Amino acid sequence: MTWLEGNGADLEPAGIRLKKLIERPGILGVPGAHNGLAGMLAKEAGFEALYISGGAVTATMGLPDLGVMTLEELCFVTRMVSRSTDLPLIVDGDTGYGEALNAMRVVKELERAGAGAVHIEDQVLPKKCGHLNDKRLITPEDAAAKIGAAVKARSHLRIIARTDAAAVEGLEGAISRARLYVEAGADVVFPDALASEEDFRTFADAVPGPKMANMTEFGRTPYFTDKQYQDMGYDIVIWPATSMRVAAAAFIELYAHIRDNGGAEGLIEKMPSRAEIYDTIKYYDYEALDQTIARSVVPETPGE
Repeated sequence: MTWLEGNGADLEPAGIRLKKLIERPGILGVPGAHNGLAGMLAKEAGFEALYISGGAVTATMGLPDLGVMTLEELCFVTRMVSRSTDLPLIVDGDTGYGEALNAMRVVKELERAGAGAVHIEDQVLPKKCGHLNDKRLITPEDAAAKIGAAVKARSHLRIIARTDAAAVEGLEGAISRARLYVEAGADVVFPDALASEEDFRTFADAVPGPKMANMTEFGRTPYFTDKQYQDMGYDIVIWPATSMRVAAAAFIELYAHIRDNGGAEGLIEKMPSRAEIYDTIKYYDYEALDQTIARSVVPETPGE
């Protein structure tokens, strides 16, 4: 069934479905999906939830991850991936796009866009990637108030409190803030850019409730598997910008190959076929909805 026919209309709200996934035994692995096709391919691979990364989305827009993306641009991508997959999405809400009232609007808009969770961080605008230097933080009390406002605004969305305090105030500062955010109503806490297994374990032992870890590449955090994070006491792990980075690597190879060889034929074996893409996006199911459209026949590849 296609989206136009109302697929997913009988599903529980995304936040409820995500809550059930988090509460299951074992860790929930959540890869990033920077567009609808990436999300559909992740779903085909068996993933049950997806992540919308502010860093990945802004990079695909040709922009830096400095809080310059608008809420509507974030909601556009969220709607695209939700519509394409019907999976619950964890969405990067940056600093909540402002103060308490802005954070409340973020919650409302993302719920309508199909999200299952949003994480809001305790940085000052313009924010930075959590793995970069010289981040500036708002006070713990102001951050907790923003989390409390987000909780008040939601009907089902899971509220994830991200803290970037470890690199600014030390691990104890991150723990103290996370405890405060849990008291404010956060469903999950997310310490970004921890630098060692010991730090991850210490944080998990000291902070109650579900916890999320960020396994980004080229950052401050060593590479750990989902099972290792589970053993450290975490309930969710995200791979936020990986899909965008792998896609970018393929683009680099493609454009260099065309430039140097005058065409892309040498990369055919690395491409999904037209038929494979059509199967993923349910091309023929959409065609079948309109009897005036003749069923398309995929061309035979020359030489086969």
